[in-house]
Amino acid sequence: MPKFAANLSMMFTELPFLDRFAAAREAGFDAVEFLFPYAVEARQIAMRLERHQLQLAVFNFPPGDWEHGERGIACDPRRGEEFRGNVQLALNYALALGAKQLHCMAGIVPPGMSLERARQSLIGNLQFAADACRPHGINVLIEPINRYDMPGYFLNHSQQAADIIADCQRSNIFLQYDVYHMQRMEGELSNTIRAMLPLIRHIQIADTPGRHEPGTGEINYRHVFKLLDQVGYAGWVGCEYRPASDTVAGLGWREQLTGTAGTLGA
Repeated sequence: MPKFAANLSMMFTELPFLDRFAAAREAGFDAVEFLFPYAVEARQIAMRLERHQLQLAVFNFPPGDWEHGERGIACDPRRGEEFRGNVQLALNYALALGAKQLHCMAGIVPPGMSLERARQSLIGNLQFAADACRPHGINVLIEPINRYDMPGYFLNHSQQAADIIADCQRSNIFLQYDVYHMQRMEGELSNTIRAMLPLIRHIQIADTPGRHEPGTGEINYRHVFKLLDQVGYAGWVGCEYRPASDTVAGLGWREQLTGTAGTLGA
């Protein structure tokens, strides 16, 4: 059975952020993830992780001005100094929270900028981030995101991500594979997961349409979860979905689609 991590940016949102850690543990999760922790002091988050015996699977580098539509700045060569400062901030949080993986959002390609220039900026920034994180045993992840939810985002396909990882020539850059995004962009989930497995260090899930919990849409998650067991994927599976109603009421998909009772992280 896959190991599920609750995404606290999207689940249990009826509660204040710091109260979601207790809710995740009570619901049976052994790990959590979230988008951005930077509005909260690291020590406050660390206390919740320790108190509720939760692992932190992954979180993102600062994305730029999220409220005004920025979705990462790594593909913008004009923002290099800002990016390097963001790497240090994320690294400080990761060390305080015991996180071993950080996700670098590629960003939306600036108007008028060539894709090749954006690509070279992304590669250079990923190399910088990987070099900063390697001494601490921390991986840097990149994730293809569908262009329908995030128009203009630079990284959209799994093979595109694999090619960038190869060109970076760094041993601690890997793929964050989001089943929801890749179903929308390319399908072929089973074959792609098998092919990309050596690069995958984190998986995220949601169903489509709606980006709700597994079992609410068209993706055959019973098959996906069985496949992850068959190929020996041992990492966390982040539940990055918007609950269709109440978070806890919607958690029945785990037993229904894995055929296993018990804790969500077991």
